Amino acid sequence: MNSKTKRLVMTALFIALGTIVPQAFHMLGLGPSQVFLPMHLPVMICGSLLGPIAGLICGLITPLLSSVLTGMPPLMPVGLAMAVELGTYGLVIGYLIKKSNIWIALIVSMLAGRLVNGIVNALIAGFSASAFGITAYLTTVFVTALPGLVIQLILVPLCYKLLVKTRLFE
Repeated sequence: MNSKTKRLVMTALFIALGTIVPQAFHMLGLGPSQVFLPMHLPVMICGSLLGPIAGLICGLITPLLSSVLTGMPPLMPVGLAMAVELGTYGLVIGYLIKKSNIWIALIVSMLAGRLVNGIVNALIAGFSASAFGITAYLTTVFVTALPGLVIQLILVPLCYKLLVKTRLFE
């Protein structure tokens, strides 16, 4: 299999995982997605292993496909904001992993994705004449999601290091 085909197939695999993992999470009754962020993990791992373009594509497609197939997240406004957020994660981690280590790439991508998500949510609120409270937003993405952030900080580097050792993603 040539490298472009392999990259495409692997990206599709991570998109599928990003759709399936949250569903399995809910079926097992493990808690709300906004707390544990199960869709974020495959996107971050995809970007770190396959690079910024694959990470961006995986991040943009995964929440939109999940919305269409499962109804979660709701397409507007959550799915749209998540697509931009997850696309940012994949792009940033994929770019930075080549220039730094997994920890720096992961933390910067986590912050960049949340910043972009906040901007998109503020724009959506402005266009829909809804209220956008910065305090409520920050509480949601940093306090409510704290368990998910910790999971990301543990599982993304662990999966990255284990999967690099397999040499499957060279």
